[in-house]
Amino acid sequence: MNRLLWLTVVASLAWAYLPCVSPAAGWKVGLARVEITPSEPTWMAGYAGRNRPAEGTAQPLWAKALAVSDPDGSTAVLVTADILGLTREVGDRVAAEVEAQKGIPRERIMLAASHTHSGPVVCGCADVCHPMGEKDLAAAMRYREEELIPKLAEVIVEALDKRVPARLWLGQSEAHFAENRRLPENGRIVMKPNLQGPVDPTVPVVVVKDDADRLMALLFGYACHNTTLDPAIYRYHGDYAGCAQAALEQEYPGITAMFIAGCGADANPRGRSAGIEVAERHGRELAQAVKSALTGELKELHPPLRVGFTRVDLELADRPSRETVAAWAESKELFRRRLGEHLLRIWDAQGMIPAASSCPIQVLRFGNDWALVGIGGEVVVDYALRLRKELAGTPHWVAGYCNEVFGYVPSERVLAEGGYEADYSQIYFGWHGPYKPGLEDKIVAAVKGLLAATAP
Repeated sequence: MNRLLWLTVVASLAWAYLPCVSPAAGWKVGLARVEITPSEPTWMAGYAGRNRPAEGTAQPLWAKALAVSDPDGSTAVLVTADILGLTREVGDRVAAEVEAQKGIPRERIMLAASHTHSGPVVCGCADVCHPMGEKDLAAAMRYREEELIPKLAEVIVEALDKRVPARLWLGQSEAHFAENRRLPENGRIVMKPNLQGPVDPTVPVVVVKDDADRLMALLFGYACHNTTLDPAIYRYHGDYAGCAQAALEQEYPGITAMFIAGCGADANPRGRSAGIEVAERHGRELAQAVKSALTGELKELHPPLRVGFTRVDLELADRPSRETVAAWAESKELFRRRLGEHLLRIWDAQGMIPAASSCPIQVLRFGNDWALVGIGGEVVVDYALRLRKELAGTPHWVAGYCNEVFGYVPSERVLAEGGYEADYSQIYFGWHGPYKPGLEDKIVAAVKGLLAATAP
């Protein structure tokens, strides 16, 4: 059987297995998309070794919005974006514009970044990591102010305006190209594949169909860094997540495919730092996992829709003295020097540097059937595995990179072991040191509290 015929058969089977929609649809769903590829070359986000702006576009970058309302009018919006991460300021400004136009408050908007390392810098997110000059910084600021923020607000408003009767189902599958990247070696943790380390292969799939039985959208997730592509490729691209979405939208014309990243901060794709063909291969594997979910058991999601939002302060190591920070600013090591300069600017403006970061946590709960938990930052896999075990009676999936990417979120195990996710990465995000122990229990308690508060 040739490949084209095989794909056609698979697609036909997937359509056949999708549940038929009855007239008793309880939800209303609206969908919209907007291209967010920068209109001018900007610095690319995610790799400290890059030294110039993008030189073109290998794949367009998108922001996509899914607005959902239950029969009582309870409404939430999920936005997925092909971007490294957003900031609290960006999220708050987007939400303020949406609230002014549509009356939807901040806590009902979840902004989820795919964490592609082949997208543009968003000023305020990992600034120390990106050693731009004034010209490139100005271009990045123009992108954030004149393109990204207005477009994110625009796509949310459009999705809210397009709501139609719909029904939702949940399926699940697995993909297996993620590899744990924390390898014990000579008494320390190095960033290399650890085939015995924990990963989360789960691929949740939310299926949306309209009242005419037409497939509208596929929302799916996976816990793995979006870092297949070699940092030497200076072209915008959505990486494997962008490839998976494109493959599904080609397979099912007219649908909106949306990717949300899981707790994959300590997982890399197999064969990373590769060419576009490897990202496409991983994308096909993930798309195939989504299609497999469509032919499996699908559980319908029922109202009500309930939403919870909170923030948890994550306490940092004791502050260094100003003299220490000033010494960092004179360091010969580039990123230690940039950290010192960054912290001195904060010290001068605010009189002190922060003692803690603020981690947003959000829940979109669909009755008793399922909840999407969104945690800010780069969340390691231990959180998903622990919550799945301790909340076995509450169907859910945990996403990272939601609403704000302020740095890594290590577990107690990762924090104790050390390594990039626990320590050195803090420099790139502008923090003076690692977190103090205790953050994992705080976050887990906050998630459990939101799930309890949103229970029907």
